[in-house]
Amino acid sequence: MADRERLDQPRDLRRGLARNLAARREAADPERFGKFAESAARFLGTARFIAWMTLFILVWIAWNVPYGPDRPRWDEYPFIFLTLILSLQASYAAPLILLAQNRQEARDRITAEQDREAASRSHADMEFLAREVASLRIGLGEVATRDFLRSELRGFLADLDRADESGDRD
Repeated sequence: MADRERLDQPRDLRRGLARNLAARREAADPERFGKFAESAARFLGTARFIAWMTLFILVWIAWNVPYGPDRPRWDEYPFIFLTLILSLQASYAAPLILLAQNRQEARDRITAEQDREAASRSHADMEFLAREVASLRIGLGEVATRDFLRSELRGFLADLDRADESGDRD
């Protein structure tokens, strides 16, 4: 019964290859292409890439120059095919680099926002602690210190001694 089509449901118009591609698209990681773009942009910005590209171009030109031994050349002097390959490479590299920059900008924006929130929380904490320290200082100003108590006790002892000497006992 499960294999039969249900008459109360619309027919799925996707068949074969289109259905498989759609299922793969839905199951694919949406960040996969972005990660690929970042790794490609990271590689394109290295000295290793420039060295390999320079070597490739030099070998291409050396093989295809019209001066030298007879051999099959696939791209004669104006190097039209080489120009086409380099243009194709540039047409793919530029959007990959831009995509990687956009992703980095988004990450930087999120990081900056988190830093602002952390700074705001730290500022609020510092203001709270400053208020607490100020209230403790005010409170300590009203608390009797050891020196104050000693001077008061000495004053009472002196009053008692005077009272004893004068014979003024209560």
